[in-house]
Amino acid sequence: MENPIQHQNPTPNPKSAFLQSNTAKMIMVGVLTLFLLIPLNLVQNLIRERSERKNETTLNVNQTWGSQIHFYGPILQIPYKTYTETVIVDAITKEKTTQKKAIIQQAYFFPDDLHNTTTIEKVDDIKRGLYNPIVFKANMKFNGSFQNINFNKLNINTEDVLWDKASIIIKTTNLKSIKSDLKIGMNETYYSLESKTNEDDYFGTLETDAFTYNPGQKMDFNFNMNYNGSNSVQFIPIGKTNTTNINANWNSPKFIGSFAANNSTKKITDQGFHADWKILHINRPFSQQYTNKIPKLTNYSYGVKLIETVDEYQQNERASKYGFLVIGLTFLIFFLIQTISKKSIHIFQYTMIGLALIMFYTLLISITEHSSFTIAYAVAASAVIIMLLLYSISVLKEKKFPLFIGASLTVLYSFIFVIIQLENYALLVGSIGLFLILGAVMYFSRKIDWGNN
Repeated sequence: MENPIQHQNPTPNPKSAFLQSNTAKMIMVGVLTLFLLIPLNLVQNLIRERSERKNETTLNVNQTWGSQIHFYGPILQIPYKTYTETVIVDAITKEKTTQKKAIIQQAYFFPDDLHNTTTIEKVDDIKRGLYNPIVFKANMKFNGSFQNINFNKLNINTEDVLWDKASIIIKTTNLKSIKSDLKIGMNETYYSLESKTNEDDYFGTLETDAFTYNPGQKMDFNFNMNYNGSNSVQFIPIGKTNTTNINANWNSPKFIGSFAANNSTKKITDQGFHADWKILHINRPFSQQYTNKIPKLTNYSYGVKLIETVDEYQQNERASKYGFLVIGLTFLIFFLIQTISKKSIHIFQYTMIGLALIMFYTLLISITEHSSFTIAYAVAASAVIIMLLLYSISVLKEKKFPLFIGASLTVLYSFIFVIIQLENYALLVGSIGLFLILGAVMYFSRKIDWGNN
């Protein structure tokens, strides 16, 4: 009697079994996620490169249109004489004689009252290629008075003062972009201001012709300055009493400098802003009069800077920082669906999904440069979601799970868009959102039997 042929099942290959396990798939997906950080980093470098190009273009426009405005004046300049004595000894007689030589020096007096009203109008039609830099026109109106000019505080004898050689000087940056006829009214007599040789590398100097200042005279002044400018407008409070009013049609100002604007009158709306300052001489640590040279006072400036709270490249960069989160959560969704539905998703298909997620950021930056960030985000997100929806239908061979994937990606991209738009509450909203996402993942994965997969 012949023994029946015994059929035995082949022994499973431990290596093959491991590669088909969820543990191996999780490891491969994790490694792929880390690998996709390389193209994501390249996208972030592209965003920074485009941002630097915008900054270079903005700098070039500012150099031709007009740079930041930094202003202080008017200052009353009055020359006076000082004397030096030189003793000369005769070589033959040995007699000594004293020669007295007069040296002309300058005394500088700041005004008692200085009032300024400035109107800033943003110019929207200055465009270079894809970029629209922040440039503006500034109309400044000044008035005030000089009085109680006292040379005794400077230890100068009044008989040594050249009262008929007085002049007015103004210190300001951006001389080349002044667009007004520079005249200053002094007690209803008008004097022209002309540029003089720069005394430093930052401020330019404007000065009137000489006129006679009568001792004890109160001298009222008024003048206008019109500029093409960019970036910021700042003043130095050289008056005993300084009042400044600034109005602008820009809705995102940044108030800068050593002195804060008045909170009770400051107003910022979608159409523009209004701000007031009142600064007294006791609020700043410098004197009202100087001899020889005016000290550097730039540390005591105040004013406003026109800013973009978050420009399109900053928004793109912030969006790209969430790239790792988007890729990780999307892979996690696919992995959970694969585990629950017993569908097989190859590592190559995960790679295609990851590259589609990376393409979102290149679409976003390219469309943003020709449109608004909101429109670009909506278009790029919709394109990627539709692509992944169609791809997942072909991979999973059904519609229930792909529709869930599409809904999840829509919620995820919407959540990230909200975070990008927020400033003060971005961290709070982001933390709450991530907590809810973690809770959802824990809920959907609670019944998975990892030991049988």
